[in-house]
Amino acid sequence: MLSLNLTPIFKMRGIEKPYTFLVKAGLSPYTATSILNNKTRTFRLDHIELLCNVLVCEPNDLLAWTPEKDRIYPDNHPLAKLKFKPAETGWVDTFSKMTYKELKEVTQTIINSHTTEK
Repeated sequence: MLSLNLTPIFKMRGIEKPYTFLVKAGLSPYTATSILNNKTRTFRLDHIELLCNVLVCEPNDLLAWTPEKDRIYPDNHPLAKLKFKPAETGWVDTFSKMTYKELKEVTQTIINSHTTEK
């Protein structure tokens, strides 16, 4: 079954109030609530595009796949790339455990990769 998996993206982006974030991004309060509670049965393309724009991600990043328990899938099944993984820690948690030296190195790496892209 496919489902929305926004929690890891919110954590990685440091979004502490997902409902407020989604409403400010342009979703209706009803749609934001439905999305956050995984009550959405239909997912509009304009909502996918909006989420990808504001979260700076790809559509596949929004989805997670949980295989049916009574069915066997080959390892190379295309949906296997979307297999559900437990939520990752956010960048705040990760960075708070780094030493100052490690933080400086990460910052420099980000600056260097950002300037070489332009």
